[in-house]
Amino acid sequence: MSSIFSFLFRIVLNKYKKNSQDLSKFLTPKKFAEIEEIIGFKISNKNYFTQALIHRSFLDQSYSADISNERLEFLGDAVLNLVVADYLFDNFRDKDEGFLTKTRSKLVNRNALSDAAERINLVKHVLISKQLKNTLSNGLHTVLADAFEALIGAVYLDGGLGHAEKFIKRIIIEPNSKDGGYLRDENFKSQLLEYAQANKMENPRYEVIKEDGPQHDRIFTIRVSVGSDITGNGTGRNKKTAEQNAAHDALSKIPSLN
Repeated sequence: MSSIFSFLFRIVLNKYKKNSQDLSKFLTPKKFAEIEEIIGFKISNKNYFTQALIHRSFLDQSYSADISNERLEFLGDAVLNLVVADYLFDNFRDKDEGFLTKTRSKLVNRNALSDAAERINLVKHVLISKQLKNTLSNGLHTVLADAFEALIGAVYLDGGLGHAEKFIKRIIIEPNSKDGGYLRDENFKSQLLEYAQANKMENPRYEVIKEDGPQHDRIFTIRVSVGSDITGNGTGRNKKTAEQNAAHDALSKIPSLN
């Protein structure tokens, strides 16, 4: 990538060097060795990687909020989008901006990031309060996705853009490239809307028909209907997911599409 990014890297690196607090005490030497295996190179600054794994809930009042992984998450998100955009631009030269944008979105969305975090067993290393971990139960996906982006930020700061690019390609791009999964259109709501409009039908209508579970761990059931003939039901931990699943169910019942 161009030298301008190397220049920007040095600026960001110098700013982070000003943080004199030693955070490495939160992780054991064994943990750092395991993280080195994950990232593929030897760590120079342990603070970056410790901070990448610190969720805000882990810190007590003696630490400032900026020691959590939120700032590194912001940086990692930018690096991730750059690397994925560069990869798609180079490998799909015949595709337009719409395809590139949609495909990048599928590679960097929360589901893709939480899958990547599970792939490297990041939950084993994330520092989070026991109370929050118990409260979230199976809803750790957002925490893991955020920590994964923060880890990318740490890799970038400690190893440079080259190591960050290798890490992202190995953990996100290559696993999703094997079966071409990121090329499939999984926006079922959009597909259902296009079908309805192409066949001069009313736009799909979504309604919540049931909510289950405690407030912090809700399960939504949503029904979608297109006219009087096409319906579908779907569940999910949020309304967007439930709507997508309902649209998928409705599409599966349309003979001309199957």
